Amino acid sequence: MKSHRRRFMLDFGSTVLGTTAAAVLRPRTVLAAAEVVTVGIIGCGGQGQGLAKRFKSTPNVRVGSVCDVDKSNRDKAQAATGAPAAVEDLRRVLDDRSIDAVVIATPDHWHTPAAILAMEAGKHVYLEKPCCQNFREGLMLCEVARRTKKVFQHGTQFRSDPTAQAVIAALRTGIIGEVLMSKAWNVQRRNSIGHEQPTSVPAGVNYDLWVGPAEFVPFQSNRFHYNWRWWHNFGSGDMGNDGVHELDVARWGLGVESLPNTASGVGGKYYFDDDQQFPDTMTVAFEYTSGPMNTVRRTLIYEQRLWSTNYPSNVDSGVEFYGTKGKIFLSKRGKLELLGERNERLEFPVKPAEGGMTHYQDFVQAILDGHTPKGDVQTAFHSAALSHLGNLVVRLGRSIKLDPLTMTVINDTEAENQLGRNYRAGHWAIPHAEKL
Repeated sequence: MKSHRRRFMLDFGSTVLGTTAAAVLRPRTVLAAAEVVTVGIIGCGGQGQGLAKRFKSTPNVRVGSVCDVDKSNRDKAQAATGAPAAVEDLRRVLDDRSIDAVVIATPDHWHTPAAILAMEAGKHVYLEKPCCQNFREGLMLCEVARRTKKVFQHGTQFRSDPTAQAVIAALRTGIIGEVLMSKAWNVQRRNSIGHEQPTSVPAGVNYDLWVGPAEFVPFQSNRFHYNWRWWHNFGSGDMGNDGVHELDVARWGLGVESLPNTASGVGGKYYFDDDQQFPDTMTVAFEYTSGPMNTVRRTLIYEQRLWSTNYPSNVDSGVEFYGTKGKIFLSKRGKLELLGERNERLEFPVKPAEGGMTHYQDFVQAILDGHTPKGDVQTAFHSAALSHLGNLVVRLGRSIKLDPLTMTVINDTEAENQLGRNYRAGHWAIPHAEKL
């Protein structure tokens, strides 16, 4: 696909964090018992089935429909939720006027197309991470969300974690001084997907619908369920899979509310000899600049090793914040550490609140009261874009410069042309946006 340079600015208002831990940790009012939001689950693989169960157990939610191109998946989801409808084609969910919102847990290549179709159909959207399979689709997603004014929640659920909220609030009060750098890592031992050849499509699977607007390729077992993540046509690698969670928190704590000015990185397939197309090893750095003459500078570093169990701080995923007066280490695995200027261990001054809203309740409440959910579309794009930019610079083997205001690459036509992807000609789900 030949891409053209586009100028595009987002005009969303930012969600502002409170200046004290108490302000961040105060639970919101719960929903009135009589209010019910009916949701449709689109994509019922492992993550989708998990989300279906979570939403079913969320107060004030009714699961009205489940959808998957694989009959075995949708049968399992229907049995688990008691949904009255189980359909193969997501258009049937979008046509159903009883559905208020959709929960999208498809493969990545369907994320933005399905979300755009849903918002255009008047549905609110809970979208699994990453919110877009590529950078340019993220721009489309933001424009449609702004125009349709539908509630959007990104599946970066650590935004609703009380410990994470307490840490971010403490960083804003200067607990470790001025935060100049954050570091995120994704270290784990993945399995090889081997070398396979195309085969016949399994019974009960509508493979044409599964491929959707992506370029059509024959069915192959190691680029179908779960392993689609490691193919350029369908996924976004592990930086967009697991890594986006840590990237989101690292960016949040660093206090940057835009795209970076520079992205650079090295890596590749150091370990696996298989069909995977994304790197198993990456070190990527993003620099953010602001202020007069761009004198205010911040750096976010991401490390990925998919062949190791020698975890930093003994956790497979985590984030560190480095300030002028200390350091904080935080992991979604429940670990938290505060160090002073000389590495002395300090007690964290705020006890994270118990209870409060889950990420799923936050989404439902936002539908009913109009507040901005924690994983709103702008927040989602600014974090997911880091995974796409990181994959891009490693693939290109060079750094790129960006203009955060126009959302474009500076003086690099090859990089600009790789911000999107190719589509299947004439497909009904090819995403678009009015202002792009």
